[in-house]
Amino acid sequence: MSISIVTEKAQLSPLNAAKRPAPMEWTRNIGIAAHIDAGKTTCSERILYYTGAVHKMGEVHEGTTVTDWMEQERERGITITAAAISCAWVPSMGPFQGIKTRINIIDTPGHVDFTAEVERSLRVLDGCVAVFCAVGRVQPQSETVWRQANKYRVPRIAFVNKMDRVGANFLACVEEMRKKLNANAHPLYLPIGAEENFSGLVDLVQMKAYIFEDKAEDPLGLHPRIEEIPANMAADAKRYRDALIEAVADSDDVIAEKYLGGQEITVQELMVGIRKATVALKFTGVIPGSAFKKKGVQRLLDCVVNYLPNPLDIGQTRGQDSEAAEVIAKADDSGKTVGLAFKLWSDPYVGRLVFVRVYQGQLKKGQSLYNPRTRRSERVSRLLLMRAMDKEEIDTAYAGDICAVIGVKDVITGDTLCDEDIDIRLEPPSFPEPVISMSIEPKSKADQEKMGNALARLSAEDPTFRTFTDPDTGQCIIAGMGELHLEIIRDRMFREFKVEADAGKPQIAYRESITGKAEAEGKFIRQSGGRGQYGHCVIKVEPNVKGKGIEIVNEIVGGAIPKEYIKPVIEGINEAANNGTVAGYPVIDFIARIVDGSFHEVDSSELAFKMAGIFGFKEAMRQAKPIMLEPIMKVEVTVPEEYQGEIMGDINRRRGQIQGMENRDGACIITAHVPLETMFGYATDIRSLSKGRASYSMEPSHFEQVPASLLTKIVESSTKAPART
Repeated sequence: MSISIVTEKAQLSPLNAAKRPAPMEWTRNIGIAAHIDAGKTTCSERILYYTGAVHKMGEVHEGTTVTDWMEQERERGITITAAAISCAWVPSMGPFQGIKTRINIIDTPGHVDFTAEVERSLRVLDGCVAVFCAVGRVQPQSETVWRQANKYRVPRIAFVNKMDRVGANFLACVEEMRKKLNANAHPLYLPIGAEENFSGLVDLVQMKAYIFEDKAEDPLGLHPRIEEIPANMAADAKRYRDALIEAVADSDDVIAEKYLGGQEITVQELMVGIRKATVALKFTGVIPGSAFKKKGVQRLLDCVVNYLPNPLDIGQTRGQDSEAAEVIAKADDSGKTVGLAFKLWSDPYVGRLVFVRVYQGQLKKGQSLYNPRTRRSERVSRLLLMRAMDKEEIDTAYAGDICAVIGVKDVITGDTLCDEDIDIRLEPPSFPEPVISMSIEPKSKADQEKMGNALARLSAEDPTFRTFTDPDTGQCIIAGMGELHLEIIRDRMFREFKVEADAGKPQIAYRESITGKAEAEGKFIRQSGGRGQYGHCVIKVEPNVKGKGIEIVNEIVGGAIPKEYIKPVIEGINEAANNGTVAGYPVIDFIARIVDGSFHEVDSSELAFKMAGIFGFKEAMRQAKPIMLEPIMKVEVTVPEEYQGEIMGDINRRRGQIQGMENRDGACIITAHVPLETMFGYATDIRSLSKGRASYSMEPSHFEQVPASLLTKIVESSTKAPART
């Protein structure tokens, strides 16, 4: 991987100029991700102000932020949907000093119910700023977004926010990053003071101090005082700088040679080394600050430009052609157009927006794009550059750009959009399965049709939201990632689509699996006087590794089943796995092998073999010791020590298993695995038990077998109140 360092200085052209607005070296596509309430949106607002994208700082508590533009976001003070926005920054230091660099930012949600927004954003971004709370440090959703960034190999830097808060501890947060996230994390700056005494930063690269002053002539902290490192911090600064150099030396031969030889390492060499190590995913630089108090955000922007990669650093994106052979898309404007649709949104004014990351070539207004999934071409009527809800019309988007497309209709999240004469499918983002569902019914006949349209559009936008009709009761079922997720969906139906609907009690998305091996025959034979139907297959099933999903293997030899009938058998197995034999819930984590069968020269058909696959799998599953599984949540509770006993007792009553406890600054942090079935209404209960002083977070962890004492009750209730997703 080559690292792009520029020395020539230039300015951005207007964003909708006829030629590329800026070289790819001067573009950064970054996300801001963190645990809920770590301060992502406040950080984003400060970035937009300092870069000149807005002229007034928005505040979350006032409901005036740019990136939280939905009514539901402003009312609740949380981010629900990822907002894309473009801005520009001129670093005051480093190899990009003086160069106006374009930064495309996606502010992502922190609540676990909206983790799909983080997942699809990280899939298309080149870099990420992970925000941590200096008091809460590494929290559960911090670990989740870090794992997501690891999955998509996204280089990142860390911003330890809220250094002005009581209990803030920067170095403890860095240490937790190393232990809990297995990150090679090292400070790029040290804080001068903490809590109410947080007054500046020590730059460990340039070895100078930035002092924040509350001056009437500089109320926004645009011009901190630069001076020598305070004498009482000189020894610490040298020690942490040496540790920084040692960490970077592992990824940079020049620095390693000089470090081992005892030679002086220049500022420029160290910055290039940090950049190389960050892009190679071997290093994470950490910056302390307070976004709310406007301290440290400018230094964060310098680090975004100097250390996070541009599209050229990422270079190649791998995809597959229709024969599953590897195809490469290069960050090159002159190549064939290749882009990935990563987000869909229904705009009340311009209609359906498809957000696209362009990986290769140029995307132009009026261009026809080919979708390998549908094998159809669609025309781009308009191209937009997004600034949250504000939009700017552009004529061309270039390799490395993120834009919104209007005009393409038959597109879903994860589709590749490309020129017709290139055969490539990029890897789509993957999403977790829903864990909760409920029935929903329109209040009137007038709402019936509107509800169908609303649900179709909402499920197209959100890959973790599912809607279907229960075949037994005829009820419409909606499924999602949590109570808040479904509450927001219902609220959007009312506000955006004017649909009034009643919802049933939330239900759990159980799963089924098998614990043993079995073999069974599936036969479908019909004779009706004329041509009959004949399909016959033998299927073996066995448990798969937990979390590996479904694997179907064709082991037919000697033509016992002709090739053209293998696919229908596989389709039959997949269809049968949607409704297990215990209570009709989807079956997960099994291997099915098609080992034998027979056919009839005249009567065999695809339908007959599909039915044989269904019958064979159902029978094999009945013999393979089927079990029912329930979703288990990872719960972290932060509670004052005097209420620790009450909270732990309540977790035990909910069938929870305590995984660990940690005392920190007078509070106890309890980590537990608790069945989702027992967690409804927990927010109210925990407030009551702790007199409003405890807080908690929850995220899906895994599935476990339902206790025998509850199985009969769940099976009986499943026939009355369906929750199959």
